[in-house]
Formats: sequence, structure tokens, C-alpha cells
Amino acid sequence: MGSFKMLSGIALAAVIVIASFSVFTVDERDKVILFRLGEIVKTDFKPGLHWKTPFVNNILKFDARIQTLDAEPERYLTGEKKNLIVDSFVKWRIKDVANYYTATGGDEVRANLRLSQIIKDGLRGEFAKRTIKEAVSGERQQIMTHITAQANEQAQAFGIDIVDVRIKRIDFPPDINDSVYRRMRAERVRVAKDLRSRGAEAAEKIRAEADRQRTVIIADAFRDAEVLRGEGDASATGIYAKAYGKDIEFYSLYRSLNAYKRTFASKDDVLVVAPDSEFFKYFK
Repeated sequence: MGSFKMLSGIALAAVIVIASFSVFTVDERDKVILFRLGEIVKTDFKPGLHWKTPFVNNILKFDARIQTLDAEPERYLTGEKKNLIVDSFVKWRIKDVANYYTATGGDEVRANLRLSQIIKDGLRGEFAKRTIKEAVSGERQQIMTHITAQANEQAQAFGIDIVDVRIKRIDFPPDINDSVYRRMRAERVRVAKDLRSRGAEAAEKIRAEADRQRTVIIADAFRDAEVLRGEGDASATGIYAKAYGKDIEFYSLYRSLNAYKRTFASKDDVLVVAPDSEFFKYFK
């Protein structure tokens, strides 16, 4: 009886061990390859529980999520034969796990090395076609778009899908930083001088126009004042003429009295004239 129990226990343990070697799970974040004696049998496993033949089949799991390749900054020559230090990174994931395993042996480090070489070659070609200004500011997005499309075509052979290639930073090497900054400063100084000269020219034009308008305004005002003064004098003369015509004798007396007042404004004033002259006719 004891031997039977022992044999039953051994058989049950063997069944459990065999069952454990016959079952495997696939996570939604993984890609799985099923081998049969070293030969790839199946790769398109859906997430869940799956079966395999113990000791005949074996599996390898790979991370199917997006990976990041953040390489060290590299130097690239522009079309002007100037060096630029470019810092970039790549987002990639496994697309065809069978090709990925065949091309890289399933080694992520080897895959990153191959991708790094593809990206370097692509960046070298893109920067060689552009000037510093185009590469730094004008066409950066265009460079990243071209590199992503071009590198994706080459990476398909490795079973890899490149999601995106991004340029984080573009710097000048330390040995040319000073010369570039001096050139940029000289250019800014030239632009500033040009703007100042244009401002001075515009200011002179404004001042000349203001002086011209001032002269015109003063001349117009003087003309209008003379016209008004002439009209006033004419009106006054008309009034005087009407008043003189109403009483000629009184008007003559009034004018004589005003002449006396102006002539003898001071006690020291002396007038030598005959007493019977016309000037003193109202004193007779």
C-alpha cells in the first residue's frame, strides 16, 4: 500500500512537471517565438495561455514595446564643410520577431548597434546637403522626416519598425564656437547700424516735412491776418467816412482835439507856428 502511494505521488509529480513544461503564457507586451529543435515554428501568438510539446519545443520572449536608442552625440560635416555636433535619439520596436531574431540573434545591444549605424549614415548624408543655417533652424523637421522614412526602409530587413527619429540638439564644436559667435555679433552690429541709419534718414525726412508744414502754416496765417487787417481797416475807414459825412464840422473839431492832445502830450513840448494858422482855427 505504501509503495502504491509513493508511485502515485511520483506519477503525479511527473505529470505536474510535464504540464508545466507544456504550458506558457504570452503577455500583450511581448512577442514570442516557438522553436522545435532549434527551428522557428510559429511567431504569431496572441496574448493568453498556449501549449507546446515538452522537451521538443522551446520559446523565446521579446519586449514588443517601443524602445529608445539614445546614442552619444556625433560630429557631422555640413555642405559648407563645417562641423556640427548632433545629439539625437531613435524610437523603435520589433515588427517581425522572426527576422529580428535571425538578424540580431535576439540581442538588443546588437540591434541598437545596427540601428545606430543606419541613423549615423542617414544624418551624415542629410547634413552634407545643407548649410549650417538650414540644418540648425530652417530644415530640421525635414531632416528628421527624411531620416525616419529612409532608416525605416533599411530597418525592415532586421524586423524592426522605426517609430521616430528626433534631433535633440545641434551644437558647434568648441574650437569654432568663438569664431561663430564673433561672426554672429558682427552681423548683428551691421544690422543695428543699418537700422540706425534708416531711422536717422526717416527722422530727417520727418523734421524737413514738419519744417515745411510750419512755414506753410505761418505763411497762410500771415496771409489771412493781412486780409483780416485790410478788411478791418476798410471797415473802419467806411465807418469814419460815414461819421464824417453826418457832421463834418464836429468831425473836424474831434480830429483837431486829438492832434492837440498828441502834440502837447508833455509840458516840455514846444510848437512854433503862426497863431493864425489852420492848426489853431478852433482857438479863435
